[in-house]
Formats: sequence, C-alpha cells, structure tokens
Amino acid sequence: MNRNAISLPIIMSLFLKASLAVGKDDAPEVSYFADKQRGWFWYEVLPDPVKKIQPEIQVDQEKTKPDSKPPRVVEADIAPQAQTAAEPQPLSSVWLKQNLEHYLNQAIDDPSPENVAAFYYLQRVMMDKAERFTHAARYVVMSDPQLDETVRRPLATYAANEANHQASVVAEQALKAIAAQAGILFFFRSDCPYCHVQAPILAMLENAYGFKIYPVSLDGLPMPNGFFSQFKRDNGQAAMLGVEQTPALFLMKPPKQIVPLAQGALSLEEVTGRILLAAKEAGWIDATQYQTTQGIRNTPMLLPAAGSISPAVTQDPLSLIQALQRSAHLGSTP
Repeated sequence: MNRNAISLPIIMSLFLKASLAVGKDDAPEVSYFADKQRGWFWYEVLPDPVKKIQPEIQVDQEKTKPDSKPPRVVEADIAPQAQTAAEPQPLSSVWLKQNLEHYLNQAIDDPSPENVAAFYYLQRVMMDKAERFTHAARYVVMSDPQLDETVRRPLATYAANEANHQASVVAEQALKAIAAQAGILFFFRSDCPYCHVQAPILAMLENAYGFKIYPVSLDGLPMPNGFFSQFKRDNGQAAMLGVEQTPALFLMKPPKQIVPLAQGALSLEEVTGRILLAAKEAGWIDATQYQTTQGIRNTPMLLPAAGSISPAVTQDPLSLIQALQRSAHLGSTP
C-alpha cells in the first residue's frame, strides 16, 4: 500500500482538529473544502479576538454622594440638635398651651381624682396668669395716652354723646363747605325702582346742605314721582364714567374733578359719610377735620415706616417702646 496515500488523510484530519480547537470559542469556521481557494488559515492574518463587553456597574450606585454621610454620622449630627432644642419651662404659657389638652384628655380617658384634679389645677394656673396680665395691661394702658383708646373715643355715655354732637357739627360745616364747590351727578332710569326711592334722599341732601343735584336720565324719560323733572339726557357720560347700575352717584367739582360715590341706593347717612370720605381723599378737607367728623379725637398714630426699626431694637422691649413712641410723634394722622 502506498504510504503517502495513507498519511495524507491522517495529516488532513490533524490539521482540521487543530483548526477547530483554535476557533471553538468563536463563530463556526467555514470548511476548507467549501472555501479551498483561500488556502490554509496560516496564510491569513486572523482578526483580533472580540473582547466580551462586561456590563458596566452604574456609577451612581457605587459613588457616594458628596454630601451624604453614613447613617451613624447623620444620627450623631441630629442628636445634638434635638438636645439643644430647649423645652419650655413647666407651667409657662407655652408649656400650658402644649400640655393642657394632654391633661384634659388624660382626665377624660381615666377620670381618677388625681387626673381630674391635675387638669383643673393647671387650668387654674392659666386663669390666674391671665388675670394677672389683665390687671397689668389695664394699668399700662391707663398710664399711657397713646395706648388708652378712651383718649381717641370716650366710652362714658355722656362723653360719647358729646363726641357725637361735636362730630355732627363739624360734619355739617364740612358738608356745606363741600357743597359750595361741588355737586352730585345723579344717573337714573325712569323704570328703576331704586332710583325712585333715591331721589327723595338727594332732595333732602340738597335742602340740608345746599348740594346742587345734576340728574341725568339714561333712557331719556323722567321719573314717575316727579323728582328732578329738569334732567339731562345721557350723551355718553354714563359710559365714560363706567356706570353699570342705577342709581349712580358721583361727586363732581368743576371743572374736571369727578369722584365716584356709589352705584346703588344709599341712605342719607351713607351718602354724607361717603361725601366726606371722598372729599378727604381728594384733598378738599384735611385729615384732622375728617377725623373729627367721625367722632374721634385727633391723636398721633403709630405708623412707623418700613425698615425704620432694626431687628436689634425689637429684641429689647424698652428700646422697642421708645422707637414706636418716636414714630408716633413723627407720624401724621390719616
């Protein structure tokens, strides 16, 4: 037998096994017999083996946050803060607010003599504290005219009646002074029932203080009760002044000043009160005169400007009182 014929298959099988051993971890190789024109694999430059990509571990899970601390450290930081938070003194007003309800609930759930008595004793403490504060407050207020409200408006009946009398006198004078320079613009409709009852009130205002009434009919028709029969037809004035409801009243001071009073029916007292307020806001009467018409004595008001008192001053009661008193002396009345 020819030795070459026997050895050739053996050599080929060895080469094939070697080739399979080299590429067993890669994709299956193409058989030499199917691609024999390429020659043996040692004639080629084999590509670098593909590295298997390991899944990356999320960095966010491994990295510790810059501001984070181990639990023990965090607990160690919180513990001193909890200890430094000062508890209110027992039986202080803050302590009573926090604990009185607890003692009440305890007495309701377990109404033993001790629990019920403990609640009522604490309630007695709170009431006695309130009574002590009331006495001190009355003394402080009566000793300081800036805090005593009776200086501004007396409470005694005889004094209150006198204040009301003075207010009516000054108000009448002010209203007559306003009437000498301003009139009432009265918008109405012939079919408006509220206009029908407002007209007699305006007639009283005209007779008592001398206000000139300027009636304007929105529908061009007179009122059936005969009041203000000499009226003007609306020629766009109502729309210009924003009239939406009737009766509509405006305080008018020639040549161009017009101040709204109301869009709706008012009593005589309401009309005069609004006239005085509108005149004060328009500068036709001064603030002192207006305050007197309200039955209130003219006194300095505590109106400190924003930022005029520093935070350090508010920490000392005496300094705070002095700062507020200075602002009252420098302040103006409304």
